[in-house]
Amino acid sequence: MLPSYWQLLLLILPIFVLIALGVVLRRAKWLTAEADASLLKLVVNFLFPALIFENVLGNTALRQPGNLLMAPLVGFATTAFGIWLAFHTGRALGLRQGEGLRTFAFCTGIYNYGYIPIPLMAALFGGGSLGVLLVYNVGCEAAIWTVGILMLSGLSLREGWRKLLNPPVFALLAALIINLLDLGHWIPAVAGTVLKMSAGCAIPLGLILIGATLMEFFARPRELFDLRVTTASSALRLGLLPVLFLLLAKFLPCPVDLKRVIIVQAAMPAGILPLVIAKHYGGRPLTAVQVVIGTTVLGIFLIPLWLRLGLAWVGV
Repeated sequence: MLPSYWQLLLLILPIFVLIALGVVLRRAKWLTAEADASLLKLVVNFLFPALIFENVLGNTALRQPGNLLMAPLVGFATTAFGIWLAFHTGRALGLRQGEGLRTFAFCTGIYNYGYIPIPLMAALFGGGSLGVLLVYNVGCEAAIWTVGILMLSGLSLREGWRKLLNPPVFALLAALIINLLDLGHWIPAVAGTVLKMSAGCAIPLGLILIGATLMEFFARPRELFDLRVTTASSALRLGLLPVLFLLLAKFLPCPVDLKRVIIVQAAMPAGILPLVIAKHYGGRPLTAVQVVIGTTVLGIFLIPLWLRLGLAWVGV
């Protein structure tokens, strides 16, 4: 039975409540800025790999070539296309290089492929489709650290690809090999329990950290909205691009699990991670914040709408 708009809204609200909790904890100084770097390393280097192992091992959907090979290609293509489209849209609106154009393109083109869709996929479709999402996300990462970084800062392709050599990618490759060879039953029960418990911490802690990171920008609330930047990014990220994603999900000859991933990704606002990357690689942080905050706030109300429309039209 197709879930209603309100059921989907209630499904995503805990995600945004955890982000808001991060804001509150930072404001109360229970979660200090000094702790961010170590907690982020914990999430990225240990908890997220545990989440990957938990959802890939024993996953029969990831033994289908269509999911295993096509998913990262679709992730790469949709992310790269989004960056390209946002760049030309921003230029048509009068944004200029050195004044936020590259940051606008980078942040608008990259959708939230991790912290919001992971709990949504798990709740809507279960572990099989969630495992496909994690493979799909490798393509998104590849597009960010190649096409995205070249767009943002002019780094060489070699420097961009180097960023793909990280613990989550290594964990995914190892888990896929173990899953394909059906060796998961050799993992001791104690290790499996530790993985399961660790995986359960990855998303909540990550969402709280996102809220804490955003807190520093709320000190100047009037700067969080820019008529041209916020409106254009929202129209692209939550207007035009979801339509294109749903057309892809409808007509692309691929397994059902990948179609489900594309539907969920169609509804996503701009990703949070590009905000940090843009700041690090010489982008314009204020433009990044205007894109991220605008699409995320609007996404609270539009994510359930796009999910419902996509599920009904594609029929999965």
